[in-house]
Amino acid sequence: MPCVADWLNNPFSIVQGIFAQNVPNSDWEKKVTEYFKEKLKENNATNWVPSLNDVPVHYLKPNSLVKFRCMVQDMFDPEFYMGVYETVDPNTKARVLHFGKYRDVAECGPQQEIDLNSSQTVTLERQTFYCVPVPGESAWVKEAYISASQARVSPSTSYTPSRHKRSYEEDEDMDLHPSKQKEQHMGSGGDIHGCVEPKRLETEASAGHHLISPNCSPPLDLNFPLPGEKGPACLVKVYESWDSFKVNDILEVYGILSVDPVLSIVNNEERDSSALDPMECMDTAEEQRVHSPPASLVPRIHVILAQKLQHINPLLPACLNEEESKTFVSNFMSELSPVRAELLGFLTHALLGDSLAAEYLILHLISTVYARRDVLPLGKFTVNLSGCPRNSIFTEHIYRIIQQLVPASYRLQMTIENMNHSRFIPHKDYAANRLVSGVLQLASNTSLVVDETQLEQGQLDTTGVHNVTALGKLITWQKVDYDFNYHQMEFPCNINVLITSEGRSLLPSDCQVHLQPQIIPPNMEEYMNSLLTAVLPSVLNKFRIYLSLLRLLDYSISDEVTKAVEEDFVEMRKNDPESITADDLHRTLLVARFLSLSAGQTTLSRERWLRAKQLEALRKARLQQQKCVNGNEL
Repeated sequence: MPCVADWLNNPFSIVQGIFAQNVPNSDWEKKVTEYFKEKLKENNATNWVPSLNDVPVHYLKPNSLVKFRCMVQDMFDPEFYMGVYETVDPNTKARVLHFGKYRDVAECGPQQEIDLNSSQTVTLERQTFYCVPVPGESAWVKEAYISASQARVSPSTSYTPSRHKRSYEEDEDMDLHPSKQKEQHMGSGGDIHGCVEPKRLETEASAGHHLISPNCSPPLDLNFPLPGEKGPACLVKVYESWDSFKVNDILEVYGILSVDPVLSIVNNEERDSSALDPMECMDTAEEQRVHSPPASLVPRIHVILAQKLQHINPLLPACLNEEESKTFVSNFMSELSPVRAELLGFLTHALLGDSLAAEYLILHLISTVYARRDVLPLGKFTVNLSGCPRNSIFTEHIYRIIQQLVPASYRLQMTIENMNHSRFIPHKDYAANRLVSGVLQLASNTSLVVDETQLEQGQLDTTGVHNVTALGKLITWQKVDYDFNYHQMEFPCNINVLITSEGRSLLPSDCQVHLQPQIIPPNMEEYMNSLLTAVLPSVLNKFRIYLSLLRLLDYSISDEVTKAVEEDFVEMRKNDPESITADDLHRTLLVARFLSLSAGQTTLSRERWLRAKQLEALRKARLQQQKCVNGNEL
């Protein structure tokens, strides 16, 4: 392995070298980016970089290069910083230029002072994103990323005060000695892999609890969209092209880790101190607390490279447009047919022997919004799986199986309690100047399983009605209206929604499939568990690649086939005008689209169109049969 000590363990030395060589020239910043870009292109170099997703922050060396796979949960206001500043020695009058990029605290030697009036000072702007791990990311995704990692980290390099003494020299503007004494109490104060409870902090760090908030208010809410989520939240500071990123984007960032205790001390305890910028004092206490949380809880990453991820499936190449990736895709496509057949068999067993429901579940799992026509999202395919046993563990197990197949998912139990008390819609908190997250703040291509089998009689309150309305809008328009108090702001999304219910769902759907079990296992738990353990890991991985890859393929319909479909539609209307509507045509075209893609075909053939019509006829016949049995079931 080539020597990675400098650019990985001490990236500042690389930046300093490039800065010193190119200091009169503003190109030094581009050269830094190019340097790290080239380094990361080297064989498996990205696997050497420790990831905040896998490694607790106190195992990581401050000011080293780290990476983070995350979702942009919020964007704070841009902040100004000293891009270049000058220090002067009061005795010798010697002047030195420094760079402020990638730093939170100005670097200043023991005998130096910052010359705030220097003509060399350059003030620049950077954007801060509040980022959280991908909501609902599956355990197998995390495990695959961890197993691919070759980063060298160990508990012996834990987060200790001495490291911070090496990281930063004394700053002219503030006396660091009290903070260093406090840091000895902090130790590993704060396990960022979960919301830290006050009790735990007291046992881990005698002075840690008051670092959570200036007024001993409740522990800092890390603002994860989904309840029970664990993982680090980070303040990601972006220097270039931040306009290309938006809220809810999935990013992989490479940058310099900053966990200096000074950030906590300054912002939480010395707000009245003259060390603070007078402009910052205009912020409310709550805003200070949220925007400048303790670095031990919310570390900072100063981004050198950031990229938007097409997907988070570790079994696929990150970008499918590169030459090496094209080989991977073509190799996989050549063995697609047996993989589809095996997946269909697996899902048929999961759905208690119902092969028609399994066909529709495959189409649902590869569906994605591929375009928007005005407000209409094209490609969404919400399936309502009705006929599910009530209050049974059936839906829970179906969800567990989906979790094993897709990279990100969440099961929403539609109980009166959840509807009335959960926070679905993100809203703006103006006191803290932040976007407070909600359950529907999810990344693109997340699978949302809505379990309606647990719905009982009861009264929805105002919150409950708003939540159900928001869920309906998400399904119909693939958008969530975030609440900004005085107005609502539309956030388009691309969420796959599967609704499990006894009868027809109360929520809208694109397609209702009524479950017809062929097998009634005496022990559902045992049956479902044996189903998962019977699948070889290598086969499971093929299913995972299959479902992620097919979502990313392009698809088109030739003019010839379009004409044939139109003629077919006219013919069907001629025979029985009531039998097929424009909505039926749209749905059949969607089924034909995903049926073609599921077979690895990126264009519609006559054969696939006929198969789509056949599936739709079977599905409708089953619904009609159910209607006859249950009277007004539909």
